[in-house]
Amino acid sequence: MKGMATALTETQGTTVWRRPGKYLVFRLGGEDYGFPVLKVQEIIQWMEVTRVPRMPDFVRGVINLRGKIVPVIDLHARFGLPPASVTARTCVIVLQVQRETGLLVTGVVVDEVTEVAEMPAENIQPPPEFGARVSTAFIAGVGRAGGQVILLLNVEKILDHREWTSVEKVLGEKEQAHE
Repeated sequence: MKGMATALTETQGTTVWRRPGKYLVFRLGGEDYGFPVLKVQEIIQWMEVTRVPRMPDFVRGVINLRGKIVPVIDLHARFGLPPASVTARTCVIVLQVQRETGLLVTGVVVDEVTEVAEMPAENIQPPPEFGARVSTAFIAGVGRAGGQVILLLNVEKILDHREWTSVEKVLGEKEQAHE
């Protein structure tokens, strides 16, 4: 019975970071990252973003996507990377983020989308640990595909609870302004 509990614990532990499937791979600051394809609603070309006053610097603003107000997160700012210029390849990945309040549609600005990669479980390793002071909760795992290393991101954890709440607040205020 003890062996069974250990196997069950190991199985449950690996499901946290070993999520085989398809990942949308994108570049950000010269590095490769991936979101699970099932969390991606669509990819759109860069469009002007309406700034929202008094928001954290990682909230770039909002866009009007076919009549729906969508908050846009700047992953460069969120991850502490130097700002990037907008190029012909800059785009917004529109994600579906599961929150306690329901599904939140959010855009993230990336330098470019490169591919959709199939990631078998054996090509995914657990996220690195850097000690108690550095949180890597937003990294779901580290994948290998075609000789490249891809940081696989947990969509729901790219922001913490407080930060997601401020994004939802921006969305609520902008939607009220449009009514």
